[in-house]
Amino acid sequence: MLLGVNVDHVATIRQARGGIEPDPVMAATLAILGGTDGITVHLREDRRHIQDRDLKMLKEFVPVELNLEMAATKEMIGIATKLKPDLVTLVPEKREELTTEGGLDVTSHKRNIRDAIKKIHDVGIPVSLFVNPDFEAITLSKQIGTDMVEIHTGIYANAKGKEQEKELTRIINAVGHALDTGLAVNAGHGLNYFNVTKIASIQGIRGLYIGHSIVSKAVLVGMERAVREMKELIKEATR
Repeated sequence: MLLGVNVDHVATIRQARGGIEPDPVMAATLAILGGTDGITVHLREDRRHIQDRDLKMLKEFVPVELNLEMAATKEMIGIATKLKPDLVTLVPEKREELTTEGGLDVTSHKRNIRDAIKKIHDVGIPVSLFVNPDFEAITLSKQIGTDMVEIHTGIYANAKGKEQEKELTRIINAVGHALDTGLAVNAGHGLNYFNVTKIASIQGIRGLYIGHSIVSKAVLVGMERAVREMKELIKEATR
């Protein structure tokens, strides 16, 4: 199972002072030394953390999968088709949110998302859709041409006790449904060192995409160690 490390929050710390450090590109190289299989960045319309410069440098230097999270807008599609990351993950985006709050509303934005997928496919980039663990959203994602889905694990991550177990079952069923439709399946959002094991043990998941918890731990113990410890938890869960 792949681990993709999101370095957005390294850039968040940098942008708080408007300086040049810490550099998310440097953080990415240390994450790679720690064993990550991929680097993820979300280039937002308001450029609140990751900047165009970061994305360009990562594309040039990162030897592992570069996953660009982005909204399905004309500007972002233009950037993706020019830069050509290894994977594009289409996500919902609202200016007022602190972080992505849920999966794409594929039903309401079917035409726009389908058109975005086609334009990205035209230059040879695979596409993933960030969706809730919902059968209808997954089925429709397949119908409009995506290659894979990333199942939103945020509700699971924030729940406790029986509610968390209920959400885990929902995710397991969603993964199974996605695989049955012929989609590759990723998962992410809100995963940390305490709740990742049950998600990592789900059969069929291609990769986990984790950012905030790894960056938070890296502040205390360093990026290499933080990534290595997360990677080991995932390995243990999949043995």
